[in-house]
Amino acid sequence: MSLMERGGVLISPVTGLAWTSNSSTCPKDFSLITITEDGAAANFTRSFAMRSGYYLCYSKEQSGGVVLSDVRILSEKDAIPHGYCFITEHLEPKVSVSKRKRICVRMVPIGSVDTAVLDIKVTAKSKMMLQHYTCVGDIHGYVIWCKTGQFTNPMPQAKPRRVSLDLHRLSLDQSNPLPYLTPSNPPPQPPGKISMRRNNLPHFHVDKAADNSLPVTTAIDGVPFTLHPKYDFQTSKNLQLNSQLDDICIKSLQDIENEYNYTFAVEEHAAKRTRPSVLTKVAS
Repeated sequence: MSLMERGGVLISPVTGLAWTSNSSTCPKDFSLITITEDGAAANFTRSFAMRSGYYLCYSKEQSGGVVLSDVRILSEKDAIPHGYCFITEHLEPKVSVSKRKRICVRMVPIGSVDTAVLDIKVTAKSKMMLQHYTCVGDIHGYVIWCKTGQFTNPMPQAKPRRVSLDLHRLSLDQSNPLPYLTPSNPPPQPPGKISMRRNNLPHFHVDKAADNSLPVTTAIDGVPFTLHPKYDFQTSKNLQLNSQLDDICIKSLQDIENEYNYTFAVEEHAAKRTRPSVLTKVAS
């Protein structure tokens, strides 16, 4: 738990602030503020006709990983600042919190700041001053105070490991190893005890590495790495390009003039023709 040590007293930061109707609706791990610092009932009500009101409660449980870095009181015309949010409401069905003034807070991760709100107090008389506390503002005749300070994160402690009794009994000085343990370098067996079947097996001489470790040999050693022509896209493109180049026929200047020679005789004959309308007028 993140704590601040001052004068031998450990103080944890506030991690949550909310409205609640009574102790039955107050969330778990939240502390209910029922009495103000000057001895009055801390019941926030909108009018005298209301039978039930609501109380302010706060939490210091740090399982959520966030802390309360700032508290503000806004009116209904004020825009909520960036990074702030209104406190939650844990109320009975017939109880509602006034929206004329609302409390908003800023929640930040516990590892991102070293200063947070350490305590919340409420007073009924605005003339009363609390030492080492900052006045947040007044709401429904009550004044909200907060105490801000630094806190430190202690180093996490490693959990002790459980060691079984078998590991306690295991010792490196034992001359007879356990049955389920196989020595890494077994002692060589005398030749007389080797079976005839094993003795007749062919012996392969394998060169050892510098560290006396056997080299790993696989079935594809010595096989050159080549791609199938179907998947060799570069070769396929080259073959396709070469086939296209082979189909190109290089023509001379005379071949081009012969192929595209056009006398325009049809157009010239059409231009010399006279229109029938002109012949009709001349005849008349």
